[in-house]
Amino acid sequence: MEMAVKPAWLEGLMAETFFGVCGIHENRRKNEKNVFCLLCCLSICPHCLSSHRSHPLLQVRRYVYHDVVRLGDLEKLIECSYIQPYTINGAKVIFLNQRPQSRSCKGSDNICFTCDRILQEPFHFCSLSCKVDHLVDQGEDLSTILHRIDESGFAFSQFEGLRMDGPELIEDHDQITPNSILEDPLQYKGSSCSNETIGNSEISLRDTEVVRKKKKGSGFLGGIVLSLTNKRKGAPQRAPLS
Repeated sequence: MEMAVKPAWLEGLMAETFFGVCGIHENRRKNEKNVFCLLCCLSICPHCLSSHRSHPLLQVRRYVYHDVVRLGDLEKLIECSYIQPYTINGAKVIFLNQRPQSRSCKGSDNICFTCDRILQEPFHFCSLSCKVDHLVDQGEDLSTILHRIDESGFAFSQFEGLRMDGPELIEDHDQITPNSILEDPLQYKGSSCSNETIGNSEISLRDTEVVRKKKKGSGFLGGIVLSLTNKRKGAPQRAPLS
């Protein structure tokens, strides 16, 4: 059964915890661990990048509070056929691990071979771990779907937009940075079964650090104006008829 053993980087990628605070840089801003070092097999934050400059690095993002990787990046490492992708800002992503479900979808026509989550045709898996675990359970040879890591495709240069020359991380807004959350506007609508039928819907991207602005018209003066405009005028008083 040794053929089905997962390589260290794959085991680490699926088991690692991302978007937690980096213990080394806990006093720095934007210190979420959202990059995976394929050589060290651990998650690091943007402040750690310089220490892994010569290592292959994989960017991890968030989608509905779950970890995803761009399909284009993941396909350089492992064959991703039959894993359902999601299109986000024009880029397809893959979930790293299966997600909890509120109800069983076993009555559906097309479900994940591993966790029974409903899928679009012709996909068989909802995440990378579901496909890998299924192949391992079947005793399949994982080497047939694994690719040799080309370090040039995961070079440090892809993160050069994250300049570390100041006390805080300065982002280059012309590119998507590692510190990003991919939101699903449908996350509060319907059950997990019905939501999965919208597998390739377009999802918006926002940065983790949101600048909160006060709404116009708010505050003390705005409240006075609002209360005055809402006050109803009394009915006109007429003199009694003589």
